[in-house]
Amino acid sequence: MSQSLLVAFVMFAVVMFFTPGPNNIMLLSSGLTYGFRRTVPHIAGITVGFAFMVGAVGLGLGTVFIAYPVLQTILKYIGVVYLIYLAAAIALAEPSTPEGGDSRGRPMTFWGAAMFQWVNAKGWVMVIGTITAYAAIAAFPWNIAIQVTLSLILGTLSCIAWALFGTALRPVLTSRLAVRAFNIVMAILLLASLYPVFMDA
Repeated sequence: MSQSLLVAFVMFAVVMFFTPGPNNIMLLSSGLTYGFRRTVPHIAGITVGFAFMVGAVGLGLGTVFIAYPVLQTILKYIGVVYLIYLAAAIALAEPSTPEGGDSRGRPMTFWGAAMFQWVNAKGWVMVIGTITAYAAIAAFPWNIAIQVTLSLILGTLSCIAWALFGTALRPVLTSRLAVRAFNIVMAILLLASLYPVFMDA
């Protein structure tokens, strides 16, 4: 990968990772509702799951979706249904008690977060952009390794930042009602992230 292509990819990845999207909205809400420590599996699932998806698509899985575009449509609508479910779960989530428990809901698990990447519309935009625009790829498999590594690094930094932002709100939003109101707003934003999916339908 040339230096100019690498710089361009890093700029693209920083914008895509750090701007609001389903993953970041959920991490913000989880950091507030459950705290940073309990959100760590969610962070790990996103970063590992997305990097794995970049590697898998770059090394040939993408050709399957090109050959069978109906699979992309199926994944898109599975993602819509799952995001609606997640929005409801966020809206109904109760804040953790001082003892670390919660009366309703659990933070997303590692595997749940990793599998979510495969039905995350923004994730697919990032993967397709990564593979098609910045790889020069099929003939240069090392480019895939570089992109997977950078995805792990930048994804980890982004996820930690958003989860810490949510955690930092805990001393501010101290009442159960305030946390519930914040989570409802986050759920609405999560649903709003579906707008591009329907516009592309």
